[in-house]
Amino acid sequence: MRKTIGNKVVLIGAGDVGVAYAYALVNQGTVDHLAIIDIDAKKLRGNVMDLNHGVVWAGSRTRVTEGTYADCEDAAIVVICAGAAQKPGETRLQLVDKNMNIMKSITDEIMSNGFDGIIIVATNPVDLLTYGVWKYSGLDHHRVIGSGTILDSARYRFMLGELDHTSPMSIHAYIIGEHGDTELPVVSSATVAGVPLSVRAAKEPDFGERIERIFEETRDAAYEIIDAKGSTSYGIGMGLARITKAIIRNQDVALPVSTYLEGEYGVDDVYIGTPAIINRTGVARVVELDLNEHESERFRHSVDTLRAIQEEFFPRQ
Repeated sequence: MRKTIGNKVVLIGAGDVGVAYAYALVNQGTVDHLAIIDIDAKKLRGNVMDLNHGVVWAGSRTRVTEGTYADCEDAAIVVICAGAAQKPGETRLQLVDKNMNIMKSITDEIMSNGFDGIIIVATNPVDLLTYGVWKYSGLDHHRVIGSGTILDSARYRFMLGELDHTSPMSIHAYIIGEHGDTELPVVSSATVAGVPLSVRAAKEPDFGERIERIFEETRDAAYEIIDAKGSTSYGIGMGLARITKAIIRNQDVALPVSTYLEGEYGVDDVYIGTPAIINRTGVARVVELDLNEHESERFRHSVDTLRAIQEEFFPRQ
């Protein structure tokens, strides 16, 4: 039986992404206690001090501390942001060799300290590493979640909003598949202020090309941001905070995360980006979108791309 767990989060990795997540979490006042673990003790101490000094202006108090793996014992959620960063010109999939061993070491430390909550993985390539963390942890797959396409979908919604001068909060559209070059937009079910994109594409001759260009800009945005400032951080930090809030507050909200498939979309034994209902148990269920033929082909290609690399580390029996 699982332990009674409060609202404590352990963050592993206080690089650009980890600190952006911590900042969003403190601002939103979602958790009672945020314990941060990082190998750079001096920089960690400075970040913890700096975050605590801003708590007075937050909506509620979050206690921020320098953490150790012992903090995992009574944590509700562990968020992994540690690992080698993506360099300019490098794809997310090229990071897998560097980061899989790091995930094994981190997961062993988490589980050896009696952790019994939910793990969120943000390190890239996130789909493959989330699968690895699930395997290494021995946890039920519903309790191991990757950040998946939560950032890609947010980028897509923002850019569609810019096209129509509409708030992205009034746009419902998902990017699914690998968080990487083989991801795809689900145009067939996307809406802007309740109007289906597919209807507009049928009425406006060049609209389909325009939204495909927006998708390409979405897919390639990380490369541009990394080239400009060295990393992506704010968008993914806020996306991780959104997943955290959905878990802590038991919201039953649909978010596009990397989750385990066991028959959905005709696929099994892979972690990949798709909408899923998130609550205090982790992934309550996968939302299987109704894909058209073109989208189904692209999704299958994304699955095959991930599985080819996954089987190098975890051969299918």
